[in-house]
Amino acid sequence: MVSSTVSKIFVARLLGLDVFDPLGDRLGRLRDVVVVSRGPKKSESCVGVVVEVPGKRRVFVPMTRIQSMEANQIICSGLVNMRRFQQRGAETLIAAEIFDRKIAFRDGTGHGVVEDVGLIQTRMGDWEVNEYFVQRAEPGSSLLGLRRNRRHRVLVSWEQVIPVGAHEPQSADTFVAAHDEMKPADFADALHEMNAKRRLEIAAHLQDDRLADVLQEMPDREQVQILSALGLERAADVLEEMDPDDAADLLGELNEDTKVQLLDMMSKEEADDVRRLLAYPEGTAGSVMTPVPVILTPESTVAEALAAVRREELSPALASAVYVVRPPLETPTGKYLGAVHIQALLRAAPPEPLGDILDKELEPIPDNASVSEVVRHLATYNLTSLGVVNSDGRLVGAITVDDVLDHLLPEDWRSQH
Repeated sequence: MVSSTVSKIFVARLLGLDVFDPLGDRLGRLRDVVVVSRGPKKSESCVGVVVEVPGKRRVFVPMTRIQSMEANQIICSGLVNMRRFQQRGAETLIAAEIFDRKIAFRDGTGHGVVEDVGLIQTRMGDWEVNEYFVQRAEPGSSLLGLRRNRRHRVLVSWEQVIPVGAHEPQSADTFVAAHDEMKPADFADALHEMNAKRRLEIAAHLQDDRLADVLQEMPDREQVQILSALGLERAADVLEEMDPDDAADLLGELNEDTKVQLLDMMSKEEADDVRRLLAYPEGTAGSVMTPVPVILTPESTVAEALAAVRREELSPALASAVYVVRPPLETPTGKYLGAVHIQALLRAAPPEPLGDILDKELEPIPDNASVSEVVRHLATYNLTSLGVVNSDGRLVGAITVDDVLDHLLPEDWRSQH
């Protein structure tokens, strides 16, 4: 029998709570609640919860293992099966499928949208759906215009509502809006858990820049699947928003005709960066580098450099160093002179020229060096990024820790949670 310090709780308050074992060790974070239907005359029964454990794997914890549910934590007992959760046909996920579900009131007084679900514990210790917190539209307004029409929120018993399209998942627009602040890697994990049809539906509703960020965190097979479904014009727009090295990797998975078409449809500047990367043999520094690091002249000041690395679109690794060259500043640049690390910038006076604080002893890596050479170089000098030069001593890009990690890990590492 499940025991709890409360006999009634709303699902929205559970989402994101830490889940602990009886010894106080953190198991993971609650992401959803699983219910099953018991027919039209009974409310849905709660059979367990979905917990995201370290490694971002989502596992199922049955309610028989839930020892207590409190306002700030959940405690489970016994061993937990760490196999990835797979939803069965009779199961419904409350947050993913019932939140934002359209309902009608049985008395014919209107309709609404579910915003939260209340669970209650019976005398036998079981948990079941008891109430719905509903955003209610007045009679005469449409479901599509619910958020613009007159409405108010009400708490109603499960017996008072009838699901409309009970098996329809949360709308793609609603899902995207509800997860707007989720980090790209976590959003990619959520897409990975979906079936192919749902994954494509959600991807189609993302803005180009958001989709580009998410695609970069997905397995190659799913990247190709989504890009292929977008149509050539939108696929080219999304590729323009991706980091050039990630765009090159993705284009490398496509057939030659499609790759050429997409490159021709991209803006010249973005396409040229990607073409330079594709020209390098696979497994070399040039093939995995970023062709647009932070580049300045020796006359540029520390203040200018700090402003440059402060740009939001830069990754922490790429913002860790400024590369100093003779003009031109576009890659391939003029002669490479050296690098200035972020710590040196923080220690120097704002008006000081970068040429006075260059790290000239740290050699850049040749663009034809192997990835394994790059890794040894980064490890030897405790670096997070490193300049890449061609045979003429011109800077052609920079390679970061995350660039080489992507190529050292197994090909399917993004699928292994």
